[in-house]
Amino acid sequence: MTVQSNSREGTTVRTVLALAIAIAGIAYSSWLLEFLLDTGLNPTNSFLSELDARGQPYRELFSTADTLTGALLVAASLSALLLLRRRPLTNVGWGALLVFGGATIADAQLPIGCIPTLLQPCGSEPSGLFPQLHHVHALTSTIAVNAIFVAMIAFSWAAFRYGMLPILRVFGLAVLVIASLTTAWMLIADNLPGDYALGIAQRVQVGAMSIWLVFLGVAVYMTRSQSWASK
Repeated sequence: MTVQSNSREGTTVRTVLALAIAIAGIAYSSWLLEFLLDTGLNPTNSFLSELDARGQPYRELFSTADTLTGALLVAASLSALLLLRRRPLTNVGWGALLVFGGATIADAQLPIGCIPTLLQPCGSEPSGLFPQLHHVHALTSTIAVNAIFVAMIAFSWAAFRYGMLPILRVFGLAVLVIASLTTAWMLIADNLPGDYALGIAQRVQVGAMSIWLVFLGVAVYMTRSQSWASK
């Protein structure tokens, strides 16, 4: 089934897709509630996966928000692949968002078991700078991060290559650069001694991803459907 350029159906599809993606971006920023709730975690040196670790007071809240994010993006990506006219780069972008959505759902359903500290390590759970990275949660998180970066790059490239999604050519690209810099910050600091505010770095990274999803939703809504197919 193909969405025709000036059909009411095409407008409805784009509107629903745009809303789903934008709401997913907003839900993915649920971690901001940690500044209003007593989570017991320090944002400077804690990781977002600790917000919905087993036993945390607001686990259900953050887990539900991540599950909603993933479900919306899985539905939106599948719908886009089935209903929108296809292009190689946008196909890659939607496919990557589909993987990101699935991995985000898995992230929420497979939380880390506990939060180790210097005084109270987690028994059989490994400790260290990144204790989460020894859990299956690490696999789903790694898949999610890599997938959304593929999506960001693919859609940004498509914006320039096909002359579409204009908001992504400036604002989306700027957010991609910010997310990339904070990711480099985390990867480099992980191999250095000392405290480099990795919690802040991750929050900037994830915040940039959330903003980018909202931009993508706006771009889908603003872009005429024939631009998905024009050469």
